[in-house]
Amino acid sequence: MEACLPVALDRGYRLPVASRATRPSPPRRRRDGERRRSELLDAALRCFARRGVLGVGIEDIRREAGASPSSVYNLFADIDEIILALLVRVFDALFAHIAARVRRTRTAEGAVRALVDAHMEWIALHPEQGRFMYQAMSLEGAGLRPQAREQLVAAKARGLQPILEHVQPFVERGAIPKWPPALLDVVLLGAAHEALRRWLAGASELDPAVLRKRLPALAWKSVRREPG
Repeated sequence: MEACLPVALDRGYRLPVASRATRPSPPRRRRDGERRRSELLDAALRCFARRGVLGVGIEDIRREAGASPSSVYNLFADIDEIILALLVRVFDALFAHIAARVRRTRTAEGAVRALVDAHMEWIALHPEQGRFMYQAMSLEGAGLRPQAREQLVAAKARGLQPILEHVQPFVERGAIPKWPPALLDVVLLGAAHEALRRWLAGASELDPAVLRKRLPALAWKSVRREPG
């Protein structure tokens, strides 16, 4: 075959070259971009798990991912954008898990208990993501730019929507107080948030398995309507 090539070329034959048709299509480029973005966020999570949110820069994440500078900056302008994107990804996964549990309930008590238990269950199963979430949320007010905070609020609202829709009939019947979502979060999940933060920081006595047996019942007790 190799001996035939000079003859073929002399006769005007040209070897096929890559054409525009063989270049990656827009859907493939989009998939490649999504894959690179996911890999960078995975690398960011590993870095944050080792050094904390405040101890990591965008160059640390680039090296962890084995990515070129251009591939990073094509997707994220700075470390704040990476933190925001990872936080939104964590919220999406957490809220999807909670919503799946809550929407299977048929009573106000069941919904409240499922809400609290599902939150603790997910954090216990994903401690690195939970630790990052709580660290990043503590910086939300002071560290994020206004536009980033708006995106974060939108992500929370999107995740909460199916949960709120499910519990709305219980609110309308008076089985759950008609409070703003932020107040319900404090009352129902405040103890769970604090206990999980401490557990993630090393307080082994606050075992999520034990918390899950107690805090859902306490949350329901805090909002249930007393008879009479």
